[in-house]
Amino acid sequence: MPSRGRDGIDARPPADIQRRRTLRRALQLALAASPGIGPVTGFAQNTGSPQASGEEDPQARQILQRADEIRFPKDSFQVEARITSTSGGQPQDPRRYRILSKGNENTIIITLEPSAEKGQNLLMKGRELWLFMPSVSQPVRLSLSQRLTGQVANGDLARVNFSGDYIAMIKGQETIGGREHHVLELSAGERSVTYPKIFYWVRAGDFHPQRAEFHSLSGKLLKTCRYEQFALLGGRIRPTRLVVSDALKRGDESILEYSDLKTVDLPDRMFSEGLPEKLD
Repeated sequence: MPSRGRDGIDARPPADIQRRRTLRRALQLALAASPGIGPVTGFAQNTGSPQASGEEDPQARQILQRADEIRFPKDSFQVEARITSTSGGQPQDPRRYRILSKGNENTIIITLEPSAEKGQNLLMKGRELWLFMPSVSQPVRLSLSQRLTGQVANGDLARVNFSGDYIAMIKGQETIGGREHHVLELSAGERSVTYPKIFYWVRAGDFHPQRAEFHSLSGKLLKTCRYEQFALLGGRIRPTRLVVSDALKRGDESILEYSDLKTVDLPDRMFSEGLPEKLD
């Protein structure tokens, strides 16, 4: 039965008003949930991108792939990684790893230091990640987003490029240090990746990565990363030092330093489930 006011008139709003209220509320919810609205500011935005339709921008894809090639080779390679972290104002024990990578689907991470953890190796096949420990008979499955050490997640070492995991859009342009940079918005292609969303600054002209912001599914800024100390590594100028900072805990950060990068032949059998526990 219709509800009526004190004077007997139907108190419900007309149907067209109800529709307008519903549309207005839906728009408010959509804006509140929009991944493009967040703490990323300071650059000229591109409002003509096809992001709303879910299509990837071919130009953004090319920029992302070129930046990936700067960071690591496309071919199979081996590289040493040293990580030093600070937490709560206190320095943590340094850690050292050897990374063996073939494409974006096969990676082995061998723990070299500390000596107490030597023999704890990670195997990534596709987006499945397994931890092998000498004291445990069966490997333990982990997620790419779990913390490896300090501010470094498992996926930060295991997944060596962004273009294999993210849909790229050009968000805008920004001048940093007098140089023009592309600002890319990277949206996860699948839920199993390390970060749901990344904002990525890539220098125009030479495609050198400058910095990145890593966001949660809700849009909260989790970490920032600076790419520093570009030097000859593996036959090409690459960033040899990454500074990863916790956006929620001021002063907590990890410094990741790469060295001794070389292309190597890595047969597929290396990435079988029984082999990583035998590596040291």
